[in-house]
Amino acid sequence: MSPRRIESLARTALPEITDDLRTLVELETPSHDKELLNQGLAAVERWTHRRLGPPDRVRRHDGGPHGDMLELLYTGTAEATVLVLCHYDTVWPAGTLAEWPFRVTGDGSASGPGAFDMKCGLVQAVWALRLLRELDLPRPAVRLFLNGDEEIGSPASRPHIERLSEDAAATLVCEASAGPEGALKTSRKGVGLFEVTVEGVEAHAGLDPYAGASAVHALAELVTRIAALGAPERGTTVNVGVISGGTGTNVIAGHAHCGIDVRIAVPAEAARIDAALAALRPADPRVRVTVSGGWNRPPMVPHPGSQLLFKQAQSIAGELGWRAAETSVGGASDGNFVAALGRPVLDGLGAVGGGAHARHEHVLLDHLPSRTALLAGLLMVHAE
Repeated sequence: MSPRRIESLARTALPEITDDLRTLVELETPSHDKELLNQGLAAVERWTHRRLGPPDRVRRHDGGPHGDMLELLYTGTAEATVLVLCHYDTVWPAGTLAEWPFRVTGDGSASGPGAFDMKCGLVQAVWALRLLRELDLPRPAVRLFLNGDEEIGSPASRPHIERLSEDAAATLVCEASAGPEGALKTSRKGVGLFEVTVEGVEAHAGLDPYAGASAVHALAELVTRIAALGAPERGTTVNVGVISGGTGTNVIAGHAHCGIDVRIAVPAEAARIDAALAALRPADPRVRVTVSGGWNRPPMVPHPGSQLLFKQAQSIAGELGWRAAETSVGGASDGNFVAALGRPVLDGLGAVGGGAHARHEHVLLDHLPSRTALLAGLLMVHAE
């Protein structure tokens, strides 16, 4: 059966699919609220059971201070296993839904906190598998992994993702696509999150100014050096996004701090950045500098297995009557972990729309059937 037939069935079911999107968006699941996350995960699990029936295996993993993780296995008609990654947490704090409820507008878009990033991708993943099972089409075993800490770097779920991808024929990431054409993501930047803390010597700014050593002045000196570490020609960006320090205008500051976001496209850049941050020294020897933090995600660099996955997606999209484009983005995802291990992964298989992490976050509903069919087609490829 061709992907076009699956797309047709998904289009017929679009009202149900949209209702499912509403159901998930109306579960508030902010990344830093463990209680709401676990309540949301329990609701998502009940929803998957309604749509797919009981899985062949369920494993729930404790997320510690973060949301728990759910690992669902659905056996297929073939021996191969495909890992499907979906996160259910969002960047939106509790209470956002009251002022920004889920809504469908006349232009065919749906909006609400987390609709685009990435609850729509989770809906598409479940419906792709549902249609394959309903039609009794060839399919691999599907290992569906849901985590609630992706937006804060996946500290608890990373080892599970790496373990689950080890024997997978492919990993499909249902993060939102890129741009109006819905490009698939074949490369992503790695992310480093660092903090620079400066300790100076406090003194009265008027009575004894030279007895002090200003942490604020020293940090200002260092920030220009930190920003200069960016190398656009290598795909490296450095952003000092948060800065604080001092206790009063008439006090030589004894403390200052800044937070840094580093994005790298090339793995070797990590060593250069690490060395440069470790070598930071202010001009005043009385000031002490401490660098903390580290690399949150390695870059996603395409390799043959991942490139083959994209070519397969191109072929399926061609059968559906549209051209699949690929792109590289600055944001990272859980797919970065899989790619860094040299395992085949394809990202951006979720919603077409825009506005991730913004109040204009939205999903273009008309694309849901074709994207669901694309995902189903990629699963079928691994049942051959």
